[in-house]
Amino acid sequence: MTTTAPRLGTALARLLILAAALLGTLLAGAAPASAHAALTGSDPKDGAVVATAPKEVNLTFSEQVAMSADSIRVLDPAGRRADTGEIRDLCSGSVVRYGVELRAGLPDGTYTVAWQTVSADSHPIAGAFTFSIGAPSATSVALPDREPGGGLVGALYGIARYLSYAGFAVLVGGGAFVLVCWPRGASVRPVQRTVVRAWLTLTGATLVMLLLRNPYTGSGELSDAFDLAGLKSVLETKTGAALTSRLLLLGAAALFVAVLFGSYTRRTDPKEKKDLVFGLGIGGAVVATGIAGTWALAEHASTGIQPGIAMPVDILHLLAVAAWLGGLTVLLVALYRAPSVERAAVERFSKVAFASVVVLAATGLYQSWRQVGSWSALTGTRYGQLLLVKIGLMAVLVGIAWISRRWTRRLADLPPTEEEERGAKETEDSEEPEDGENAEATEDGEASGTDEVPGASGTDEVPGASGTDKASGPEEASGAAPALDPERAAQLARQRAAVATARRKRERDADPERSGLRRSVLTEAAVAVVLLVVTTVLTATEPGRTEEEAGRSTAASGPAAVPDRPVDIRLPFDTGGVDGKGVVRLSLDPGRTGANGLHLYVERPDGKPLDVPEVKVALTLEAKDVGPLPVAPDRIQAGHWSASGVQIPMSGEWRIQVTVRTSDIDQTTIDKNVKIG
Repeated sequence: MTTTAPRLGTALARLLILAAALLGTLLAGAAPASAHAALTGSDPKDGAVVATAPKEVNLTFSEQVAMSADSIRVLDPAGRRADTGEIRDLCSGSVVRYGVELRAGLPDGTYTVAWQTVSADSHPIAGAFTFSIGAPSATSVALPDREPGGGLVGALYGIARYLSYAGFAVLVGGGAFVLVCWPRGASVRPVQRTVVRAWLTLTGATLVMLLLRNPYTGSGELSDAFDLAGLKSVLETKTGAALTSRLLLLGAAALFVAVLFGSYTRRTDPKEKKDLVFGLGIGGAVVATGIAGTWALAEHASTGIQPGIAMPVDILHLLAVAAWLGGLTVLLVALYRAPSVERAAVERFSKVAFASVVVLAATGLYQSWRQVGSWSALTGTRYGQLLLVKIGLMAVLVGIAWISRRWTRRLADLPPTEEEERGAKETEDSEEPEDGENAEATEDGEASGTDEVPGASGTDEVPGASGTDKASGPEEASGAAPALDPERAAQLARQRAAVATARRKRERDADPERSGLRRSVLTEAAVAVVLLVVTTVLTATEPGRTEEEAGRSTAASGPAAVPDRPVDIRLPFDTGGVDGKGVVRLSLDPGRTGANGLHLYVERPDGKPLDVPEVKVALTLEAKDVGPLPVAPDRIQAGHWSASGVQIPMSGEWRIQVTVRTSDIDQTTIDKNVKIG
C-alpha cells in the first residue's frame, strides 16, 4: 500500500510563513541568555564601608563555576589592580566560594570588584559591585556595557546552538524512521539528502561552537575565534571536551549514514538485510545516545540537584524529541518529495511517535520539577513562563498528532486499489535506476516508475514512439521501424513525464484521506519547529529554582547599594500653633552606608522658607535593633539646616524621624521609612 503526495504548494508556504512569524515573535522577545549560576553573596558586601582594608575579597555562587586567573579583579579608585591575581578555592560542601587576595597598604576610597566566569552548565556570567575603605570616594573605573555572551559572537553562538539541536533531531529521527518504519526509504533520494544535510548541519554547528567558545566566554571579539591559545584552553574545559566528543561521534555517525544509504540499499538477500538492520540499529543507538550525552554532560543536567539521575533522563528526553520531531520531518519530506510512502510505514511511525510522547511526558515532568522547584517559580520566573509556553505547544502538537493518527487509521481501513498495487510493485522494481536520466527523475520523485507513463509500454499512442506510425522510403518496404532522432526521443520523454505528473496530481488531489494526512503532518511539523526553538531558548535561560534561590539570598543580605544617588524625602507637618503648618525637605547624600551629608529645608505651604527655633533628626534601623541615632543639624540660614559626617553603619530599611518646633510649646515629630545602602 502506498501513500502519494504532490509537490510543496500554497498550504506549505502559508504554514512556513506562520512558523516564521511565531519564531520571530519568540526570538524578538527573548532577552540575552541568562546566567545559570548567580552571585549569592560577597565579603565585603556590595556597598559596604569597612574601617580597614580586608585581606581578601570572597564571592559566593549558587552553583559550581569555572574560575581562571582573571575571573576576579579588584580595582582601586584610579582603575589600577588592587589584587594579587591569585584565585583561592574556598569551596566547602555545598558552598561554592572563591576569593582573591588584596595587596597590602591599600588607601581609603571606593574599590570596584569585577568578576567574570563560566557556570557549570557552560554559560558565561559576569558582574561588578563596589565597597569602600574608610569612606566612599569618586572612582574612575569604567566597566564594559557588553552582556556576557552577547554581541555578534553571542548571536552567532546562539544560531549555532539552534542549528545543532535541529540537525541532531533530523539526523537521529530520520535514521530511526528509515530503519524502523520505512526501510525502502533508504533508497529514496529526498530522504537521503535530508538526513545527510542534517549531519552536515550538526557537524558544522559543532565546529562553529568550538571555535566561538573562547570569545563567547571571554573577550567577545570575533577575531579571537582563531586564537590557538584560547582554543587550547577551551579544549581543557568540560564544554570543550563535550564538543570534541560530539565531533568524534559524528565521524561514527557518518559511517552509519554511508552504510544505511549505500550497502543496505544494494543488499538483495533478505537474511543479509536483516543482519545489517540489526547491526545498524545497535550501532546507531549507541552513537545517538553518545551524541545526546554530550549535551547532558555540558548543560543543565550536569549541575544542580540529582545530576546522576538528571543526565540519563536528559538523554532519554533528547532521543525522544529526535525520534518524534526528526521522524516527522523525514515523513513530511517523503510525503511531498518521494514518489510514494507505504501506509504501513505511516502506521509504524504513528506508534513510534506515541511512544516518544509518553517518554517526553515522563522525562519532562521530572525535569520541570528539578529546574522549577515551586509553583511560584513556574509563574514568576522567565524559565517557568517559557516552560508553560512549551507545555502549551506540546498540548497543541499532541492534538495535531491525534488528528494525524485518525487519518492514518482511515488509510489503513481503505482497500488497496489495483493502481496502487501496480504502482508499489513498479516502485520496488525501479529503486535502482539504470541510466542518468532515470536517476534524475527518481531523485526528483516526479518521473519515476511509480506510475505508468503513456507510451512506455506501447499501450498509449505517442506519435513516432513505435512502429505503428506509417513510414516512407526503403524502411517502409522492408518493414523496419524508423529510427528516432535523439532530440525527438528526449522531447517525447519529457512529454511522457509531464503527462504522468499531471495524472498523479489528479489522483492525489482526489484522495481526501491522503490530503488530510499531508495537511495534518505539515501543521504538526510547523508547530514542532516553534517548539524546538522554545526548547533551545530554555537551555539558555536561568532555571527557576536557581533564580528564586538567588533572589532569596539577595534579600537576606539586604538591598544593594546604589552609589551617588541621594535620599530625598518630603514630610508635611502641622504643630497646631501659629505658622505651624509646612513641609520638611530632607536630603541625605550620597544615601549609602558610611558618611553622608544631610540638608534639611523647612518651608511654608506656599514654598517660602520658614524659620523655626529648632529641628532634630533621628535614624533608626528596627530590623537590626539599631538606634535611634540622633543627628543635630546646624542652622545655615532661615529655613535651611545642615549636618556633615552623618554615619549610616549598615544598609537596610531606615526610619528617619524629624522633630520640628515652631514655638516654645508647639512641636511635632514626623517620620518616613527609606532604604539606604
